[in-house]
Amino acid sequence: MKAARFYDKGDIRIEDIPEPTVEPGTVGIDVAWCGICGTDLHEFMDGPIFIPPCGHPHPISGESAPVTMGHEFSGVVYAVGEGVDDIEVGQHVVVEPYIIADDVPTGPDDNYHLSKDMNFIGLGGRGGGLSEKIAVKRRWVHPISDKIPLDQAALIEPLAVGYHAYVRSGAQEGDVALVGGGGPIGLLLSAVLKAKGITVIMTELSAKRKEKAKESGVADYILDPSEVDLAEEVMKITGDKGVDVAFECTSVNEVLDSLVELTKPAGVVVIVSIWSHPATVNVHTVVMKELDVRGTIAYVNNHEETIKLVEEGKIDLEPFITQRIKLDDLVSEGFERLIHNNESAVKIIVNPNLK
Repeated sequence: MKAARFYDKGDIRIEDIPEPTVEPGTVGIDVAWCGICGTDLHEFMDGPIFIPPCGHPHPISGESAPVTMGHEFSGVVYAVGEGVDDIEVGQHVVVEPYIIADDVPTGPDDNYHLSKDMNFIGLGGRGGGLSEKIAVKRRWVHPISDKIPLDQAALIEPLAVGYHAYVRSGAQEGDVALVGGGGPIGLLLSAVLKAKGITVIMTELSAKRKEKAKESGVADYILDPSEVDLAEEVMKITGDKGVDVAFECTSVNEVLDSLVELTKPAGVVVIVSIWSHPATVNVHTVVMKELDVRGTIAYVNNHEETIKLVEEGKIDLEPFITQRIKLDDLVSEGFERLIHNNESAVKIIVNPNLK
């Protein structure tokens, strides 16, 4: 079967590899669609980061580069391993793409996403969604309704990132949230917030991202700091109180500064983006306003509720798909387009079985 294999920075190859073995306790999935994540892009441009370098196997998967990429994917079950009796061949599924040590508990109250050596399918080994087929441990396979188109279902994984950020914030229906940044995660997070009855103010400079936020209806207010006085507008919207919660989705220090400034006393600032460089924060403001500044990473037992939002029609994922490509065009039409035209390419998805 064909698969996209990461060898090193700037070196991703489309190769023929053996089909996976569906072992006891696993589910064989025909991949329908797989999204290209910002993490994948960082690996291509600056990696290996999450991907274990060649000769340095990951302590859980035992694999190192080359590895098959792709962790945002949907598909159809083609086989179930011995011991799997609650999933059927033909069922539509998405994957919570974790690589977690076998002795780590993954129950409802367990923070398995923070466990030692955690990594992700499609980065740390164990196959990936940028291939025709994959076999995944049953624990990480989530059935979805056939009514959800499989191309849209590929966005459930990044949507779960937004859902977990919402949970971390403690935001309630009727709150006002300020989302810093209208990239893929900022947009999907905003979709979750809107579905939960939260008023969303988005701050964004890019004309194309502002247009996408408006078109998708995920923000009640879209403010461009180059065109308006952000503080003045936010205070006008909130009656001089400031926002209840704020979400940093850019890894830009100026954005973080504005969120700290515009969050109300005793409010919450959630840092969603992955920072590859040090940041500063106005600690005096944090202290004087008794702000909670919280981090969030990926998701933990969030897929079920995330899927429910889509199945109930509370979130429409179609507007966020900006291009559909085949695996052979992954680098030229996928990675290169995201590098050189990332403002308009919200989510590029790949069908490994397109010829």
